[in-house]
Amino acid sequence: MAAHDEEALIERRLSNLLALDYPTGQLEIVVVSDGSTDRTDELVEAVAARHGHVRLLRVPRAGKVSAQNHAVRATTAEVLAFSDANVFWQPDALRKLVRSFADPDVAYVCGHHFYEPADGTNREGTYSRFETWLRRNESRFGSITAGVGPIYAVRREDYVDLDPRFGHDLALPYLLVQRGRRAVTESEAVAWERPAPDLADEFRRKIRMFEHCWLILLRGGMLRRLGPTYTLEIVSHRHLRYASGLLHIVLLASSVALVGEGVVFELVLAAQAVLLLAAIARSGIARYYVLVTWATIPALVNYLRSGVSPVWEKVEGTR
Repeated sequence: MAAHDEEALIERRLSNLLALDYPTGQLEIVVVSDGSTDRTDELVEAVAARHGHVRLLRVPRAGKVSAQNHAVRATTAEVLAFSDANVFWQPDALRKLVRSFADPDVAYVCGHHFYEPADGTNREGTYSRFETWLRRNESRFGSITAGVGPIYAVRREDYVDLDPRFGHDLALPYLLVQRGRRAVTESEAVAWERPAPDLADEFRRKIRMFEHCWLILLRGGMLRRLGPTYTLEIVSHRHLRYASGLLHIVLLASSVALVGEGVVFELVLAAQAVLLLAAIARSGIARYYVLVTWATIPALVNYLRSGVSPVWEKVEGTR
């Protein structure tokens, strides 16, 4: 578990992990402090002094993926389970997560993750439920196209030491499929967290996330050595998803240009107008969809202009 300045939450998070229904002798909990400057390290060391299977690993501030790479090199376990500092797991989550490794073809397993009800305007929970449904069906066809950052596990022999600018969620599943392995989901391994309270906060978080997605999409070689079914899944669920903002602009411009050319074009334009008006009127789902779709565009601009940083600051209200 990578952590940067998590003093407000780290003790509660470690208590949650210590309550896991898993044999203590087969479990090591490693907190990788990513250059923390608050009391995170001190609090973790206090817990480690009471529990021999808890360990603190300090690394220079270089971002979550770099911290994860350090942790993998500093451990020896056959199975590597990853989580975030602001997430909580059900007691049986780890046991149910790793049971998928009974299939020797499985290299990566992610659990089911949900958001607590937001106090403000964010509707991330609705989007998360739709993604969960897609991921479950992708898993039935063979492999998922992206995982879940708060709860997942990888066989050590299959772990890929990634560029720190890449994220495990999007990169590991397709990279493992390219190596002839499977990436699946286990819906009974459950974790949860608080979402950003307001949509404005979620909009900024999505821009940061989509910057990394654009990097992987354009530089990660996602379409190499894939079968036809998985290629279709990658293109439809990932490429078209991240291009959705650009595609909406093209659709809107072409609909305006084709007004008067037939009723179909006018109906399509009317539908887009209704969606935009609903978003302006702050209708929950419509506003969420429009802003999060739009976030793909400033994310692309930021990536092309400045590249991607492996380091980011957490969103307020998610702790």
